[in-house]
Amino acid sequence: MAMAKVGEEVSNKQLTLRDYVTGSPKESDMYVKTSTIKLEIPDGSKAILVKNLYQSCDPVMLISNEKCRRFYLYFLYPWISWPGVTAYAGFYELCSPKKGEYVFVSSASGAIGQLVGQLAKLKGCYVVGCAGSQQKVDLLKNKFGFDEAFNYKEELDLNATLKRYFPEGIDIYFENVGGKMLDAVLLNMRIHGRISGCGMTSQYNLDDPYGVKNLMFIIYKQLRMEGFSTIEYVEDFMLPLIREGKIVYVEDIAEGLENGATALIRLFNGHNVGKQVLVIARE
Repeated sequence: MAMAKVGEEVSNKQLTLRDYVTGSPKESDMYVKTSTIKLEIPDGSKAILVKNLYQSCDPVMLISNEKCRRFYLYFLYPWISWPGVTAYAGFYELCSPKKGEYVFVSSASGAIGQLVGQLAKLKGCYVVGCAGSQQKVDLLKNKFGFDEAFNYKEELDLNATLKRYFPEGIDIYFENVGGKMLDAVLLNMRIHGRISGCGMTSQYNLDDPYGVKNLMFIIYKQLRMEGFSTIEYVEDFMLPLIREGKIVYVEDIAEGLENGATALIRLFNGHNVGKQVLVIARE
C-alpha cells in the first residue's frame, strides 16, 4: 500500500457514541462513521503526522459527558509500557512488598493484574488471583505463576473464600474490582496491610454504586489504602524483565475498527483474556 503524503485527502474512520451513556455500555450505543481528512502540517511546525495501527482498549476509555460523545483515545505505547508502569507503581511504590508476604490480586487475568502477580512472585510473595472463568484461572496458575486462583463467579461467600486461600490473612491487596470483593477483603486483611487502589470495574457503570460496609476495618487493622495516577510514575523498567523472560503477557486481539465496540464491551462483561487490543490497520 502506497504511503499517503502531506496534502492528500485520506479516508478516516471514527468510532463514536450515539448519545450520553448511562449504566453499562452496549454495542448499540456506538457506531462507525467514515469521513475524509486532509493531511496537513502548519507551516513552520515541527509536528508529525502519524497513522494509528493499534488501539489499546481500557475501561477508562468510555468517558462521556454533555460536551463530548467520542471515545477518549490515546496513543498505544509498546504493549507493556502503560500496564507495566501501573502494575509497578501500584505494587512497589504504594505497597512496599516484602519477601514472604501474602498478596491478593482481583481481576488478575487482565492487562495489569497478570503483571502484578508476576512482580509479586519475583519478590518472593505468596500470590492468589481471582478471575471470571476457569480458562482464566488456569491461565493464572499455569502461565503467570500464581500460587492459587479462583473463579469468583462460583463463590457464594467471598469472605469464606478468602479465608480458605489466606488463613493467615492478606498483607497486600491490589484492587481492581471494588464492591463486594473489597468488602470481603477488608475483613481478611492483616494488621498494617496495604491496599493499592488501581480500579473498581464492578462500579463503573452503576447508577447506584455498592456501599462498602466494612471500612471501619481500615481503622481496626491499621490499614493503608491509597489510590494513584500512573502518569506520576512513568519509567521504563518492565522491558528488561520481558527480555529476560521473567515476565510474560497475554493479548486479546480484535481486528478492525468495525469491531471496536465489541472489543470495548468485552472489558465490562469479562470476556477478554489478557490485554484487549484493537488492530485498526496492519500497515
